[in-house]
Amino acid sequence: MVHIGDITSGRGPCSDAWFAARKRQFARIRHPFVLLPGDNDWVDCHRSGMDPLERLGKWRELFCASTLRVEVQPGEYCEHVRWQAGGVLFVALNVQGTNNNLGRTAEMDAEHAARMRAVFAWIDDSERAFSQRKLERLVLMMQANPFTRPRGGGASGFTALLERVRQLLAAHPGRVILVNGDSHIWRDDEPLPGLRRIEPWGSPFVSWLRGAIAGGELRVGVAATY
Repeated sequence: MVHIGDITSGRGPCSDAWFAARKRQFARIRHPFVLLPGDNDWVDCHRSGMDPLERLGKWRELFCASTLRVEVQPGEYCEHVRWQAGGVLFVALNVQGTNNNLGRTAEMDAEHAARMRAVFAWIDDSERAFSQRKLERLVLMMQANPFTRPRGGGASGFTALLERVRQLLAAHPGRVILVNGDSHIWRDDEPLPGLRRIEPWGSPFVSWLRGAIAGGELRVGVAATY
C-alpha cells in the first residue's frame, strides 16, 4: 500500500500530536505500507507558525520506511525508496506541491535545490536499476502534480523535473508511468506524449485505487470512495 502524501490539510495541524496519531493509525494496516511526504505535511506548515524544515525532520523521524523490505537512497533523504513487483520498478520521490517549495524564501529555495539534486540522483540510479534488471515499467511516485504553474507567476519548481521525465520517455518509450497527487482530481491520462499519468482523488473525496500488474502492465481502477 502506498499513500502519496498529505496526512493533514493545507492549514494543518502540523503538530507532533497529529503526526503521532497518524502513525498509530497507519500501524493498524496489515500490509506493507509506504508513505510519501506531502506539501501539507511540511512545506505549508509555516501557515500554522511552524518551521517547514523542522517538520520534515520530524516526518522522517516518524515515517521513514526503515522496517520495510525496500531499497532506500543513502543519505538524509530516507523518504526516497523503491521496490520491484511483477516486472515493475516503483520509485518514491519527495517532490512537493506548492511549487515544489520554490519561490517563497531564500532558505526554502536552497532546500528545493538540495532536495532536487537528491531526486535526480535517485531517478538516475533507479533508471540504471530498471535497465540492468530488464524490467517492463518504471513508475515514478510523488505528491506534486508537476504540470501545475506557480500562483502569481514566477519560476516553476518543476521545469528541470519535467525535462528529466522527457529524457526518460525518449530512452524508454511507452514504459514510464507517473503517479501524482495534489490536484484532488482522478486522472488516468497522457500529459506528455508517451507518459501515462495516474492521479487519485483527494479531499473531500477520500478514496483509494487498486492496482494490478499483468504482463508488465499496470491496471488501475477506482476501488472505493467515502
